[in-house]
Amino acid sequence: MAKPLFTFFLLFSFILSILSITIAYHPPKHSKPNQNFIKSSCRATRYSSLCYHSLKGYASKIGQSRRQLTLTALAVSLSRARSAARFASQMKRARGINRKELAAVKDCIDNMSDGVDQLNRSFQELATMGHTNGEDFMWHMSNVQTWVSAALTDASTCADGLSDRHYKSGNLKGAIQRRVNNVAQLTSNALAFVNRFV
Repeated sequence: MAKPLFTFFLLFSFILSILSITIAYHPPKHSKPNQNFIKSSCRATRYSSLCYHSLKGYASKIGQSRRQLTLTALAVSLSRARSAARFASQMKRARGINRKELAAVKDCIDNMSDGVDQLNRSFQELATMGHTNGEDFMWHMSNVQTWVSAALTDASTCADGLSDRHYKSGNLKGAIQRRVNNVAQLTSNALAFVNRFV
């Protein structure tokens, strides 16, 4: 009597393991439409490839909601801006940095810190405004547009300030600029979604 039960248990375990492997390698089909929604939405942005690759991991959270897409794009931009500001802050203590380089990096840190604040305000405004409409909606979204535009200006100003004339070697400049340019591109994409959401 125990042997057939044991055989059944083995067979059942085998079927379960096959199912789990199949699910792991073939995610639920509903995620594909969500990824397609992100891909088609990203075509309207300036940096469409970066847009898709930065957001596709959040497909299940975004679903097919323009509001959630915009919130997620802002959150990604905010996260990268914080990271870039931290990196620039570490670089001001780099060995061999001269006075002009230090001044340029400090200006960049100020700009990026301001950009982080603007993106954070934008995210909070959109996240907490609820389902308002009419004049209230336009007022909230006008704030978001203003702040995201300011954050984009901050990132661009930082990148422009890291010009070759300040640096003996391009290593320090390049390391910061790559991160700041990435923030600027992500913020540009987020602004495109904000404008479309309006």
